[in-house]
Amino acid sequence: MTSGQRVFVGLVSGAAAGFALASRAPGHVAAVEAVAKPIGTLWLHALQMTVVPFVVALIVVGVAQAAEVAAGGRIARRALAWIVVLAGSAAAFAAVAAPRIFAACPRASDLVAALRPTAAAPAVTEVAGLERITGLVPVNVVAAAAEGAIAPLVVFALFFAFAVTRLPAARREPVVALAHGIADAMVVIVDWVLLAGPIGVFALILPVAMRAGTAALGALGIYVAVLVAIYLAITAAVYLVACLGGGESLARFAAAILPAQAVAAGTQSSLASMPAMLKATTALGYPPRVGGLVLPLAVSLFRITSPAQYVTVASFIGWAHGTPPDAGALALAALLAVVISLGSVGLPGQASFMGTNLPVVQAAGMPVEPLGLLLAVDVIPDVFATVGNVTADLALACRVARAEHATARRSRSA
Repeated sequence: MTSGQRVFVGLVSGAAAGFALASRAPGHVAAVEAVAKPIGTLWLHALQMTVVPFVVALIVVGVAQAAEVAAGGRIARRALAWIVVLAGSAAAFAAVAAPRIFAACPRASDLVAALRPTAAAPAVTEVAGLERITGLVPVNVVAAAAEGAIAPLVVFALFFAFAVTRLPAARREPVVALAHGIADAMVVIVDWVLLAGPIGVFALILPVAMRAGTAALGALGIYVAVLVAIYLAITAAVYLVACLGGGESLARFAAAILPAQAVAAGTQSSLASMPAMLKATTALGYPPRVGGLVLPLAVSLFRITSPAQYVTVASFIGWAHGTPPDAGALALAALLAVVISLGSVGLPGQASFMGTNLPVVQAAGMPVEPLGLLLAVDVIPDVFATVGNVTADLALACRVARAEHATARRSRSA
């Protein structure tokens, strides 16, 4: 079993045990919580301790990769521009759609009561707009890191990362290599922590299931359904990106991408789908230089569903706690989601879930405790996410190929 499957089994087992205890020993909820909550909190803290170095490293790596792409010629720059536009559009769509979908879903009052003891009400949503903007620049970056103020830390990391790209290669490369090493080391630590994932998630869901009953699993089911719907909507929009405005024929594009989508659904890996995507570019008649450059670039830098996931997670937590993020918090979360997604591509989903989602959730002013439960059910929507990512990769190649064709035609006309 994969780590995601083991954690999911822990979730189901903990929920079943919680339902059983609630029906047979309803008066012992507090006693069970006193035992289970410290165990779940300890596991959650073990995941959280990697977030600060992980986020800084991801931003440095992401900006360095983007800078290298921008220096790689016209095709690479066109691909990078489309990556930023598409990732930003996906994050904006999720910021608009997810809160409204969740608001239309019924939420049991028992769920709010079960979740609220795990965290205090968020304070970020109460901050005035001007104070939120001025608070983005940290006076003391070390203090911001110590206090877990992720948004100011990200601002500093962005300035630092862009400054690193201006250094001579001899000085820049060791810094980027160090960032790569830190990110890889954090993934190893998270892999170790995920070994105890079934126990940690069991302890997290047990008291929630005892207090909220089936409302707890119902809320997780709503989260999965909404996230899958967001993924499917983005995938459908990607077809339009590839085919409208003088792009590819819808029938040709759908037929070409289908084998790669099948591989993506079976493996949950964009990298494993690369051979099928390369065959698709050949079948569509794209120049070899486009497929050979754009697709590896997309697999290493572009995951269109990631920003949407981060924003949807923050929106769900706000809905579940009865404190939805305001428009300013969602805008900040969407922007941060795009930045983090550029550096997290290629990392295992389970290993990067906490490090990528937690900063966005904190930026939106939401409590982070439910992330452990959401990690446990991520194995379900991940299939749809990978299919969407692979579809977007080929659509990206389509748009770049069309732009190159137009450029060549103009050159011949001149």
